Amino acid sequence: MSQVVTRAGKARVLAVVMGGGQGARLFPLTQERSKPAVPLAGKYRLVDIPISNCINSRLTQIYLLTQFNSASLHRHVSHSYKFDHFSRGFVEILAAEQTPTSATWYQGTADAVRKNLIHLLNNDFEHLLILSGDQLYRMDFREIIAAHIEKEAELTVATIPVGRELAKAFGIMHNDEAGRISRFVEKPGTQELLDSLRLSDAQVAEQGLEAGGDHYLASMGIYIFKRATLTELLDNEMTDFGKHIIPRAIETHQVFSYVYQGYWEDIGTIRSFFEANLDMVSTVPKFDFFQMETPIYTRPRFMPASKINGAAIDQAVISDGCIIDRSRISQSLIGVRCLISPGCRVHRSVLMGSDFYETNVSKLESDKKGIPRIGVGENTRIEQSIIDKNARIGANCVITPDDKPEHFDGENYYIREGIVIIPKNAVIQNDTVI
Repeated sequence: MSQVVTRAGKARVLAVVMGGGQGARLFPLTQERSKPAVPLAGKYRLVDIPISNCINSRLTQIYLLTQFNSASLHRHVSHSYKFDHFSRGFVEILAAEQTPTSATWYQGTADAVRKNLIHLLNNDFEHLLILSGDQLYRMDFREIIAAHIEKEAELTVATIPVGRELAKAFGIMHNDEAGRISRFVEKPGTQELLDSLRLSDAQVAEQGLEAGGDHYLASMGIYIFKRATLTELLDNEMTDFGKHIIPRAIETHQVFSYVYQGYWEDIGTIRSFFEANLDMVSTVPKFDFFQMETPIYTRPRFMPASKINGAAIDQAVISDGCIIDRSRISQSLIGVRCLISPGCRVHRSVLMGSDFYETNVSKLESDKKGIPRIGVGENTRIEQSIIDKNARIGANCVITPDDKPEHFDGENYYIREGIVIIPKNAVIQNDTVI
C-alpha cells in the first residue's frame, strides 16, 4: 500500500463529481432536489460518498457539476466541506449556466465537463478523476491512480465483475491479457454478444473470481483521463462518456481497465435506494459506516442525542435528534429529527425525518389549520415505505403497499416498484389509509 500511495501521491489529480440529470428513476425523491442531495443512511447525502472517498484518498481539489434542483445540494456542500484557508483544498460547485457561446444545459456527462473545461484547465493537474454523485462504495482512489500511471494509460475505466443477468444493464468492457480495453458494449442484449464479452478462464483466475460461472467487467462510471487526452477527446460534439467518448477512445488511445472488487451499488432507482438503506440496519451491513479508518463525512448539525421513551426497537438505525415514544420500530432506518408518537408500528421503512423542529407557535398554528404536526401521529402503521423529509403523517393512518399496484400515483403519495413514497412536505390527514 505504501508503494501505491507513493506513486499516486506524486501525481497532480483533480476530481470532478457529476451531479447527474433529472433523476427521473428516483422520483419523487428528486422532485425538489438533485440525485446527489437525496438523504442516505439517516444523516448523510449521496454526494457525501464520492467526496469522502476523495478526502480519504488525499484528493482535496474537487469540483461538483450540478444542473437540476441544485439549491439543496449547494446548501449541503457549502455547510459541510470547508478546508483550511492555508491549504489548497476545495469543494467547489460549478452550476450549469447559459453563456455567450452556449445557451443549452448539459446534454450529458461529456458535455458537462466540456462546458466547464475552461474552469478545470485553470488548475494545475496531470490527471482528471471523474466520479458519479449517486453511487454507494468505498474506494481508495490512490490505487486506481497508481495503476493508471504504471500502465501509462491515457484513460482508465474502473470496472466491477458482474454476473450474466446484471451484465445486460451495464456497459460491458472486454480486456486483453494486459488489461487494455479492446471492446465496449452498452447494455448487451443478445446471447451472442454476452458470450463474446465473457471473461476467459485465465482472466477469472487472475482476478480471483469464482470459477464455473459467467463473469463480465461492468463500467462503474469512474474514469481517469490524462490532461492532454481529456482535451483531445472532448474536441467534438459528443455528449456522453459512456455512450460516445469511451467507445471512440478505445480505438484511438491507450484505454485500460481497473478492476474493483469491493461493495458497489448504483443508487439509480427507488428499489436500489430502498434496499441499500435497509441493508444498513443489518447486523453486518454490506456498506459499513462504522469503519473509522475511512469515515464518511457530512454536515455537522450539533443536534441532541435521540430520546427513546419506552419504544421497542429491533434492527434499526436511529439518527440524531429523534424522539420516539412507546412505538415498535423494526428493520427500519430513522432519519434526523424524526418524531414518532405513541402506538406507532414502523416496519421495513425509511423515515428521513425533518429539516427543523416545530416551535410551539407553529404547532398551535398547525392545530388551528387542522393539519398534523411534523412527524408521525399516534397509532399509525407504516410498512415498506419511504417517508421523505418534513412530512406530516396524522394519527391512526395506515401506509402500506399491500394489495396495491407496483406503480401508482395517488394524492400525496406514490408507489414505485412496490414501495410507497410520501414526498417531501406532504400532509397525510388523520385516519388516512394508503
